[in-house]
Amino acid sequence: MSGIIFRFRVMAIWAGVMSLLLWFGYMPAKYLVSSDTFYESFIWIPIVHGFTYPIYLLAALHLAIAQRKSLISTALFLLAGTLPVASFWIERRVRGLK
Repeated sequence: MSGIIFRFRVMAIWAGVMSLLLWFGYMPAKYLVSSDTFYESFIWIPIVHGFTYPIYLLAALHLAIAQRKSLISTALFLLAGTLPVASFWIERRVRGLK
């Protein structure tokens, strides 16, 4: 079980960092900055986030199934990757599990 928890924790932190970069780096650069070259320097953020989030979903689903979580808890695990700080919060809750 500790491998499943470790995998989830790593992906939750990584998804949280990528969400923060997406929401507070890429999106403001895209919509608030008029310079195309400045905006284009951040194009890697949504690409990496797009590859990271499905891996986070698989790790969260694996953990929820292994711990026999309810459907509501599983949905919360999966949705925690959509908000920048929610994945950090859920990772903190999972940290104490063994």
